[in-house]
Amino acid sequence: MENDSIKLFESKQIRTVWDEEREKWYFSVVDVVAALTDSVNPTDYLKKMRQRDPELSKGWGQIVTPLSYKTAGGPQKLNFADTESILRIIQSIPSPKAEPFKRWMAKVASERLDQLQDPELSIQQALRDYKRLGYSDNWINQRLKSIEIRKDLTDQWDQHGVKDSLGYATLTDIIYQAWAGKSAKEYKKFKGLKKENLRDNMTNEELVLNMLAELSTTSITRSENPATLKENMDVAARGGKVARVAREELEAQTGKKVVSPLSAKRFFKGQKSILSFEDKPEENDKDE
Repeated sequence: MENDSIKLFESKQIRTVWDEEREKWYFSVVDVVAALTDSVNPTDYLKKMRQRDPELSKGWGQIVTPLSYKTAGGPQKLNFADTESILRIIQSIPSPKAEPFKRWMAKVASERLDQLQDPELSIQQALRDYKRLGYSDNWINQRLKSIEIRKDLTDQWDQHGVKDSLGYATLTDIIYQAWAGKSAKEYKKFKGLKKENLRDNMTNEELVLNMLAELSTTSITRSENPATLKENMDVAARGGKVARVAREELEAQTGKKVVSPLSAKRFFKGQKSILSFEDKPEENDKDE
């Protein structure tokens, strides 16, 4: 199982996991119930639903699949179900949203299969999502490149003995600490973030320097072939140092700190608001 993600159904978040081997999505059962019922306590709703439907309760062990899902507090076991099993659960939910939800599930599955055949579709989807959130084209280009660089780095870690999320988090913290002087947790707190993705809230300068740190770590890893976590930690620190040197030089030249409390997402939303309400161009200025 890999590729944990969140899908949106009518603004409701549905946690999902993609199974590469079986080529199917697994959907969080409690999230589906929450989306279809608007219940304030979907876990309790599930318990009562199983009491009302003995056949559903009887086959529950075959319907749900406990899977590990990355959360802010670390990996947790949550109940997921594939499309067929979710449809069985939906039968026990008297909701007018059931049919739209079925169509939504089919669309999610179809889009993922299309993206497997043509990875460029995944990039195009990410591009649309970032533009919808108000990010600038320049920032989006940097962010998409950073995703490629990050994937290359995690592939190298996987090939050199680091295969779990805790190891990835440890090495990522070392890289952040080396170039930015902050752990990931400290960095997010500095920007006023909670569950938001840190890289999605980096400025252009921060994003470029983080890419340099991760690219340098990847290059050193390929060159030296570290075999243990300790050796990978040393490489991560040295890769981050390359970006720290660049950061210090940039700060010396500009007189401005690179590591900023500014959130890119909030910044671009603010810029969009200012343009919409204060700086509307005059008719004669539209082409300038």
